[in-house]
Amino acid sequence: MPLAVAAAGLAAAVLAGCDSQSGPGGQPGSDTRQVTVIGAGQVQGAPDTLTVNASMESLAADATAAMNQTNDRQKAVIDALVGAGIDRKDIATTAADLQPQYGGSDGTVINNYRATNSITVTVRDLAKASDAIGLIVSTGGNATRVNSISYSIEDDSPLVRDARARAFDDAKDRANQYAQLSGLKLGKVVSISEAAAPTPPVPLPAMPKAMEAAVPLEPGQQTVGFSVTVVWELG
Repeated sequence: MPLAVAAAGLAAAVLAGCDSQSGPGGQPGSDTRQVTVIGAGQVQGAPDTLTVNASMESLAADATAAMNQTNDRQKAVIDALVGAGIDRKDIATTAADLQPQYGGSDGTVINNYRATNSITVTVRDLAKASDAIGLIVSTGGNATRVNSISYSIEDDSPLVRDARARAFDDAKDRANQYAQLSGLKLGKVVSISEAAAPTPPVPLPAMPKAMEAAVPLEPGQQTVGFSVTVVWELG
């Protein structure tokens, strides 16, 4: 008869039957006793990369003038960042937009054109992060729009390995407990499936359109999570 046990959102089940042969597709027969457990592991690491998305925005009565003003300002920002030591390959254009601005009594008259050019800048030396943001603002002036700033871990593979090991140890500890509670012993591993929790960038509060050059920044810590589902035989 099947026996199911659930605790704290993590489930384990022991199955028993009469046929000791494996079924089709390598599935265990009804005589195979098993315990299935989900283990979780988390580790923390210090972010080592900062990403800034910034736009230059201009408003003009002429579409070409709006685009030219925006493009010139963004080019000056990019050149300033490269001159400050940011690798050009770490600067990417993410958007270029031109929209008419309507007005008049019926809202159908084009009063101006708004041009926007956005870039994403990856800063790999966090000691330069504050200066890089300040440089964007001081070079772009009032045309600057800082859309987002976020921290991330560029290579989290060592943290993932650690979290994976912790998740497996957690699963094994739970499985041993269920085996003892059911009067059985933990046998060999039947299967393992895993799911790595994504490590999202840590967003910082939105910046105003203009700010002082000195921007205080603290990277803090990021959590890397991992879960693993393991099936053991019970004997």
